[in-house]
Amino acid sequence: MSQLHHDRPVDENEAAPHTVPTQRTGDARPSGTTPEEPRLTEIADLADLTWQAEATARAGIEGVTPPSPSPAVTGGRRSRRRRSRGIPLPTRRPAAYLAAALVGASGMGLLAAGDRAVAEETDVVESSSVSVAEELGLDVGSPAAMPEPDAAARLGELTASRAAREAEQAAAAQAQAEADRLAAEAIAEAARPDAVLPVDGARLTSGFGARWGRAHAGIDLAAPMRTPEKAAMDGVVLEAGPASGYGLAVFVQHGNGDVTAYGHMDEILVSAGQVVRAGDTIALLGNRGQSTGPHLHFEVRLGGLGGQKVDPVPYLRERGVQI
Repeated sequence: MSQLHHDRPVDENEAAPHTVPTQRTGDARPSGTTPEEPRLTEIADLADLTWQAEATARAGIEGVTPPSPSPAVTGGRRSRRRRSRGIPLPTRRPAAYLAAALVGASGMGLLAAGDRAVAEETDVVESSSVSVAEELGLDVGSPAAMPEPDAAARLGELTASRAAREAEQAAAAQAQAEADRLAAEAIAEAARPDAVLPVDGARLTSGFGARWGRAHAGIDLAAPMRTPEKAAMDGVVLEAGPASGYGLAVFVQHGNGDVTAYGHMDEILVSAGQVVRAGDTIALLGNRGQSTGPHLHFEVRLGGLGGQKVDPVPYLRERGVQI
């Protein structure tokens, strides 16, 4: 056997190793050692919670029993084995108490502070809402029920107001439509010519002057039977009916006092006193009276019905009508 395993006498002056008794699972707890673990109680105040944590930590530290010195054992292997085991660390339960208490205190403090902040913010919002409503003159209380007669009266007022608005809108729409119509008429009036050829597509067959030994006081415009005949310019119908030599005749006086005459028509479509405009149909072309075929006999008389008869061709050309 090696020399290392020989028993060595223990020196009396050599200090015996101090050991701290430990407790394994299943061992009986010796009486009078560690007191019962204190319980953490619910604490609402942060200062009170800190004080409780310190008290718990002190109680845990004071409850630890200091290790008792173990007697020196002489004799060989057992003493060497006892010394080689080392000194077990003391329990850390008091420190765990302190850490748990401090963590719990901090958490509960933060929760309490958060709850107070939320409550204060809610109070501020509610007070702000109330103050704004009061400044606007609104009733922040619960609305009172409106009596039935008042509700019916209010409903009648709303109905009458709506009917009035609808009537106003209808009147405005009608006025707008009338304005649009007048505007369209004005545009058409501005675009309407001052003078027109009495028969569209007619052919000049006889001019103004002497003809067959007698004066021909107008021009003849030939066209098919019942071709529309138009007023040469704006005016008022002076006469409309039978006339000697003309068969049927129409006489229109214009704004400058001049008169235009239309003869030999097959049918008259206007009457005396009627207002006509340039281009309005006044009769249908015919072959009545002293006529050799369907045509319009057209005359211009200056200043009135008995005024001087002039050549219609230059008269119409001066007003933009080409024959």
